[in-house]
Amino acid sequence: MCRMARPRKPLLSRERIVETARALVDAEGLAAVSTRRLAAELGVSGPSLYNHFRTKDQILEAVADSVSAQVDLSMFDASDNRDWRTALHDWAVSYRAALTRHPNIVPVLAQGPGRRPAGLRLADAMFGAMVDAGWPAAQATSVGALMRYFIMGSALGSFAGGFVGDETAYDPSDYPHLGQAHLLADRQQLIDARAFETGLRALLDGLALQFEQMSAASDV
Repeated sequence: MCRMARPRKPLLSRERIVETARALVDAEGLAAVSTRRLAAELGVSGPSLYNHFRTKDQILEAVADSVSAQVDLSMFDASDNRDWRTALHDWAVSYRAALTRHPNIVPVLAQGPGRRPAGLRLADAMFGAMVDAGWPAAQATSVGALMRYFIMGSALGSFAGGFVGDETAYDPSDYPHLGQAHLLADRQQLIDARAFETGLRALLDGLALQFEQMSAASDV
């Protein structure tokens, strides 16, 4: 009589640990991640995690890098024909989309790329594209920092989500211009996306003007 083979548990891998940790961060926040909790979620013993990561911080670094890897960098390829402004716009939109899918990991990402491979590839691609477009290296560095501040800041919290849905909270006698503020929370995604696009275009307008002035000065 032939016995059916027992289903085997998936082998523990770095990728599986990161995926599980990312799902845990998404659902419950950074504080929920511990080696004990991850081991329980993965159905393994705690010490087995140490074959792949020595500390909880290393796991969170890997989770952060997995989110950086979701950002589209194709607009910075040499074969892509987008100008630097369009490329920067499309990159920023993709970057924000990745962060809004995983907002709880943003505080780790905000610390900078450190040694994280995907984060460094992201920084390298953006910086290289700006230099290739004609930005001096020092200015390209400033552009990269500026974009990072703006994108990270937009993902750290929601403007619209900061208002409650109770219209009695905004008495016109106290707040004469907030009569519709209670409607913001229900339109959070639309309002925040529109605010990001407004700010991004204003930012790019300013950079384009600076680039024109810089180019004109170099021709003198």
